[in-house]
Amino acid sequence: MISLVLFALAGILIGGVIQLVKSGATRFSIGITAVLAVLAVAGGFAWWPAGEA
Repeated sequence: MISLVLFALAGILIGGVIQLVKSGATRFSIGITAVLAVLAVAGGFAWWPAGEA
C-alpha cells in the first residue's frame, strides 16, 4: 500500500518536473523536484513487498 502511494507521488512529481521545464523555471527548482521524484520511486521499490516482486 505504501509503495503504491509513493509511486503515485512520483508520478505527480514527474508531471511537475515536466511543467516546470515547460514554464522555464529555474534549474534549482527543477532539480529539487526531480530529486524528490527519484527518491519517491526508490522508496516505492524499497517498500515493495518481497512476495509480489
